[in-house]
Amino acid sequence: MAVDHPTDEINAALRARYGDKDARWRGPWNDTLATMLAHRSVRRFTERAVDDDTLTALIAAAQSASTSSNLQSWSVVAVRDPERKRALRQLAGDQAFIEQAPVVLVWVADFSRAAQLADDAGIALVAAESLGLGGVYIGAMRNDPDGVAELLGLPPRAMAVAGLAIGHPDPTDTAGVKPRLPQSAVLHRERYDPEAAAAGVAAYESALGDYYASQGRPVSWRQTVLRRLSDYQNLSGREHLRAALERRGLPSR
Repeated sequence: MAVDHPTDEINAALRARYGDKDARWRGPWNDTLATMLAHRSVRRFTERAVDDDTLTALIAAAQSASTSSNLQSWSVVAVRDPERKRALRQLAGDQAFIEQAPVVLVWVADFSRAAQLADDAGIALVAAESLGLGGVYIGAMRNDPDGVAELLGLPPRAMAVAGLAIGHPDPTDTAGVKPRLPQSAVLHRERYDPEAAAAGVAAYESALGDYYASQGRPVSWRQTVLRRLSDYQNLSGREHLRAALERRGLPSR
């Protein structure tokens, strides 16, 4: 159901999302859309715990996602143990927030596609943010699938495909809403428009550059993408994912 919100609040959220100071919201609005547009990755957490009742609510939200043929073919491992989180940190790119987060959710797929799993994990994060929590996805769970499976005691034909660090955002964290590509680069009407897409990418390079400059990180989106895709070694172990799937009893074609 659409609800009334101050126009300035709506436009501020849209401008932050696209890095466009002239953006104006023209569609319907509700609290769910507000939560989704305000999403940001949280990599610094307070020491406040995430209790079991909250965790139960997040998983219930994830389980409410659509599931093809009602297969419900995913599981999640909630990791709180400090030593196990430390081990996960080492297996997943040595990212400090994995060890710091009060709980790390590791999403496990059985005969399901990673895209469906990502949808379910995304719903859990939206639910977390609606409760005042924050989090960040951990794609590096796929860097060493065998090591993660052994650490978590996963059975054959199951493999971790994503992680989600959840906690209460550190109020001193200065990370903001990271701009996304303008819709002119991703939304095409009737036919693909390469000129509009190219112009949108150019505008995004500038907007994201401004965002990173505000964070003290001079980063180029173009260079980051090209570096990541130019050499398979930049995949940090994920170039061996097909072999890992075979070892886990999940053959790919």
